[in-house]
Amino acid sequence: MTGTDALHATLKKLRLSGILETLDLRSRQAGDENLSHSEFLFRLLCDEVERRDGRQLEQRLRRANFESHRTLEDFDWRFNPKLPKEKLLELGTCSFVAKKEVVLLCGPSGTGKSHLAQALGHRACRIGHSVLYTSAHSFFTSLRAARADNSYDRLLLRFGSVDLLILDDLGLRPLAPDEAMDLYELIRLRYERGAMLCTSNRAASEWGALFGDALLASAAMDRLLHHAHVVVMDGPSYRTQRTPKRKPTQDPTQEATP
Repeated sequence: MTGTDALHATLKKLRLSGILETLDLRSRQAGDENLSHSEFLFRLLCDEVERRDGRQLEQRLRRANFESHRTLEDFDWRFNPKLPKEKLLELGTCSFVAKKEVVLLCGPSGTGKSHLAQALGHRACRIGHSVLYTSAHSFFTSLRAARADNSYDRLLLRFGSVDLLILDDLGLRPLAPDEAMDLYELIRLRYERGAMLCTSNRAASEWGALFGDALLASAAMDRLLHHAHVVVMDGPSYRTQRTPKRKPTQDPTQEATP
C-alpha cells in the first residue's frame, strides 16, 4: 500500500474522507504560498467543517418539509409598504426560537404570511434549529389518521419535539371537537418548551371562538398568547397584484370601427 493509499484509508477510518475533495488543491496551495504545516492543516479542517455544516443544513431543510424554498432575502417588500418590515426582520434573528416563544402572523389572504413563515423557518434552519412546517389541514388530518393506527402519541411527540413548529393557515374553518383538543394538546405540549409560528386569516382575538368551548379556548389562548409576538399583516394581496390584467376582448358580432 502506498503512502497515498494509507492516507485515504486512515481518513476514511476517521470519517474524514471529505478532506479528499480538497486535499490536492490545498497541497498545491501550500506549495505555492509556502504555508506552514499548521496553516495547511487548518485550511483542510475548515473545508471539512464547511462540508459538514452544509450537509447538516440540507438535512434540516429536508426534515422541515417546507412547501417551497422561501427566504427573507427574496421577499418583495415593495408590494406592500404597510407590512411591519422592521418587526419581521427582527424575528429573522430567530431569538424567539431560542426563547421558546410564539409568533402569530395574522392578516388577509395574499399578504405574504406563508412566504414569511417559511422564510423565518429557513432562517432558523440556517442558524442550527430543528424546524417542522405543516399546514393546519395536514396537521389535523395526520393526527386523525394516527388515532386509527395507535400512533397518535408518537406523532404528537414529533410535532412537540422540534425547536420550531410552523402551523400554516390555521382557522380557515371552525374546529371539530377532536381538532380543538388536538390543538390544545399541541399548545400545552409546546408551552415554554418550544417555539411556534402560526399563520391565520383571522385576527388573534377571534381564535378562541375556533375551539367551540369557552374553558378549552381560555386554557389554550392563555398559553398561546403568554409569550407571543402578534404581527398584523394588512394590505393588498400579492397574488392579485401579480396577476396580469386581461385585455378586453372585442365582441366578434360587432364590426371594427374603420
